[in-house]
Amino acid sequence: MLTYVPVPLARVQLGRALPVDIRTPDGRLLLRRGQMLQSLAHREMLAQHQACMTETDAQAWQRALDRTMRAMRLKGLDMAAIAQLPMPDEILDTDYLEGRAVEGGWLDLQEVLRGLLYQGAQATTPLPRLQGLEQKAMQLLTADPDEGLFVLFQALPDLELGYCATHALLSGVVSALTATRLALPMSSRMLLMRSALVMNIGMARPQDHLARQLKAPSPAQRALITSHPPSSADILRGFGIQDPEWLDTVHFHHNPQEATGHAEQQAGVELLHLADTLVAKMAPRLSRPAMTAFGAAKSMVLEADAHSQQQRVAMASVLGFYPPGTYVQLANGDLAVVIARGDKATTPHVASLINAQGMPMSAYVYHDTSRPDHSVRAPVPASQINVRINLERIRRLRQQYGV
Repeated sequence: MLTYVPVPLARVQLGRALPVDIRTPDGRLLLRRGQMLQSLAHREMLAQHQACMTETDAQAWQRALDRTMRAMRLKGLDMAAIAQLPMPDEILDTDYLEGRAVEGGWLDLQEVLRGLLYQGAQATTPLPRLQGLEQKAMQLLTADPDEGLFVLFQALPDLELGYCATHALLSGVVSALTATRLALPMSSRMLLMRSALVMNIGMARPQDHLARQLKAPSPAQRALITSHPPSSADILRGFGIQDPEWLDTVHFHHNPQEATGHAEQQAGVELLHLADTLVAKMAPRLSRPAMTAFGAAKSMVLEADAHSQQQRVAMASVLGFYPPGTYVQLANGDLAVVIARGDKATTPHVASLINAQGMPMSAYVYHDTSRPDHSVRAPVPASQINVRINLERIRRLRQQYGV
């Protein structure tokens, strides 16, 4: 889970753009980066809400302040004046930790990736950061695939987190897990993860904007959607990447039939395309509701032809019809969150959250849905669940029942 620390409001200048998102201690957004404190009363209101920021942003903001103070010391300015400096209104990407130094879990990784994607072609030292992001993602995925799916599916409906980064990570996880099921080598799984992380770097900010806009994409936006794969590959070339498999996987992830690599590489491009499409269907937009994981997986399998059937069935079986982090209604009427995949695609392990009378439960209640009295009756959209999930409690429940 993300760690939040207090914002030093007394040192934030009025009327200057904030370089970080401001949130409440439980993660609710108060001010988006780029917005500003309007008045002393506005500052007091944020103080009453215990304004916080992520630990990653706090560390980067402090580095930005340290950098500014060093520059002023070199100019010979008075130390007393330097000590009173306000927080800077700009954070450079070099103020953030490189990906290899990322600590924590999937949401910490998501935040660092979002920053890199937003910087796009202007990112500095991108290759070490990308290498670190890939290694961290694969480390987390290997340690606990179900937790990775749980956290990212929980994050997918939260558009305030930054859809582009969540989409990238979840696409990487889904494609890498499917590659494992298909017995593709580790090199292919790593290639899929690193390609998923940056496949949409050519339209990261517009991708987040599209997720939040109320109307369908305009012709200009559709043109950007169509053209972004080669644009993303061009940005990677600008970073100095010369790996033809990586570049081609990104370039052709929307049109895998146009890829011309060897059979193993072709399979990877097709897997990334499938994962990208599947995640997009399951992601909500303000302009349309999300498709349930069950509906998305079912449509993916039904659209299979002889060439793609093996990959599509493998991806559906890896996720299950009810992936961790999604919600279901049980035969007894409970509403539950899926906490781990089961032996079959239709029998996940779940934790009941809301009873049949519509009352939230004081404690999560574990159920194995392979039992008829607690079988899955139907998937439930995340928009219908108003209970905040505690990841630590889910971890303890999984440990208690060995799932």
